[in-house]
Amino acid sequence: MKALVTGGAGFIGSHIVDALLERGDEVVVLDDLNTGFRDNVDARARLVVGSVADEFVVGEAIEGCQVVFHQAAHKAVLRSIERPLPTDTVNTHGTLTVLQAALDAGVDRFVHASSSSIYGGAAPLPTPEDAGVMPRSPYAVSKLAAEQYCRVYRELHGLETVALRYFNVYGPRQRPDATYAAVIPLFVDALLTGRPPEVHGDGLQSRDFTYISDVVDANLAAAGAPAEVCAGHAYNIAGGASWTLLDILASLGELLGVDPQPKFVEPRPGDVRHSRADASNAARDLGFQCRVDLGEGLRRTVDWLRTLAPS
Repeated sequence: MKALVTGGAGFIGSHIVDALLERGDEVVVLDDLNTGFRDNVDARARLVVGSVADEFVVGEAIEGCQVVFHQAAHKAVLRSIERPLPTDTVNTHGTLTVLQAALDAGVDRFVHASSSSIYGGAAPLPTPEDAGVMPRSPYAVSKLAAEQYCRVYRELHGLETVALRYFNVYGPRQRPDATYAAVIPLFVDALLTGRPPEVHGDGLQSRDFTYISDVVDANLAAAGAPAEVCAGHAYNIAGGASWTLLDILASLGELLGVDPQPKFVEPRPGDVRHSRADASNAARDLGFQCRVDLGEGLRRTVDWLRTLAPS
């Protein structure tokens, strides 16, 4: 099989590339390298440098592919608040561009990276896919719009689209030195370097954290599941449990043998208070369930982040 992975030089996309190559697939990576890294891309994959919003570049990259894993996105909530137009260009227009190219190229399956942020914290907990959505940031709005484009392309054109709503993905290759770094690598980096970790708000906001290898498995499952049960649908991808940020900080302190002394700062605009997934539909339709618990995932993440710390 030949696959296109957009955003394949980034955190999630590069892990998907590795898994595809390991099973013997031919892989094309499309990435603008604004947040991704060349070093993340296995030499066996073909790297095309360009934007998902550029229809000519996308058309060239997708030629001959049977499946698309669309991971490219501007992912940070805060960045979307500060710079909503570039976020919309990549997340909404970019998704539409790749969808149209997939249709034109005769792609069989289109697996789209969506986000739990579309729920906006207004849904019941645990949250099923049919809960009401209330996006609270331009990022969340753009992910919801992209997901709706996927559904429409299934209904109008028969393209087999599957959207995966990721819940707080973490793991190796998620870097603390990114401009809008995620909370777990930031916590680990602070603890490794003896700085007080910053906690936005009171630290009692909770999240359903999902380890990277489980997200990769979910993508592979979505690519292979029968179209009659999954095409045109969206699925929560998470373990179905939640922890507060203070819980995470305490666990990391135990792993690193330090006593975290957090510095509490202002809450981030656009953040939701609590999130937790009902992931039963993914188990039923995709045959997918998370396998890596939080303790093991944090241990693997800490081990990788130690390799980045100066000796």
